[in-house]
Amino acid sequence: MDLLLTGVYVLFFPGFFTILFLGLISSWIERKVTARVQYRKGPPLLQPFYDVIKLLGKETILPAQGSRLVFVLAPLLGFVGISLVGVILMLQPLLQVSFVGDLIVVVYLLTLPSLALIIGGAASGNPLASQGASREMKLVLAYELPFLIAIALIVYKAGFKIDLQSLSATPVMGSVSGILAFIVVLLCVQAKLGFTPFDIAEAETEIMSGPYIEYSGPLLSVFKLTQSLMLFTLPVFIITVLWGGIHFYGWGILWSAVKYVVILVIIIVIKNTNPRIRIDQALKFFWVYCSLLAVIAFGLAVVGRAYGIAWL
Repeated sequence: MDLLLTGVYVLFFPGFFTILFLGLISSWIERKVTARVQYRKGPPLLQPFYDVIKLLGKETILPAQGSRLVFVLAPLLGFVGISLVGVILMLQPLLQVSFVGDLIVVVYLLTLPSLALIIGGAASGNPLASQGASREMKLVLAYELPFLIAIALIVYKAGFKIDLQSLSATPVMGSVSGILAFIVVLLCVQAKLGFTPFDIAEAETEIMSGPYIEYSGPLLSVFKLTQSLMLFTLPVFIITVLWGGIHFYGWGILWSAVKYVVILVIIIVIKNTNPRIRIDQALKFFWVYCSLLAVIAFGLAVVGRAYGIAWL
């Protein structure tokens, strides 16, 4: 426990700024690949940093209606939550330590950015923001079910271990059920990021960015930073629980970077090759198709363990 607390103390501030930097770089990669898909040149490397600095220098306008205190605090909730997730995920490969139940802590913290968006949109007093918050709430209820089933499968294959160190040492992706769980988690991550085809809450062409419509200046920059951090931490989470974990020694550094880039590119390709779907279509997609796929994967894992079939 002392080693864990020391690691948190030592890594939190440098780790936080490192994760923040990598998150903004991930945002640049996303914008650059998107531009290439659309036959554009794309932004320069430091453009995400310029955008954040510009927003920090602008005025914060508070809505006349709604709860101003909640409106201000909501973006901080998501930012703090995803920052803690990033530090926890980096703590395990750097110090080779984790605590029992850190997987549960991470799963709970990953819901905070969506919760912040819901609270902020509802607190703004804008009907379009409230509509976006309502959509985000339904979307969370949709993708959390298959996401948790897939996480339960990972825990089952790891011998019911719920610490990240044990999960990262379990070769989940080396089986059919693991590959199916990877697909389910990846689709749920796409929805957590609010990327197409699940950008239903934001929907610029329909409800003018939904929950973000009243946000400006530093508060909007916090939301943008939160999404950049999610773009880094969510692929790292997938690698940690499904693909052998992150390593910072030898060729493991290069292989970890390759795995991260592969997942990030898949997310970006999905974003740029699919149209936005309606909220009822998203509910059906996650509750029926994704949940069914997750249940099938769990069933294959149970059968494989019962009969000693490793590839299941």
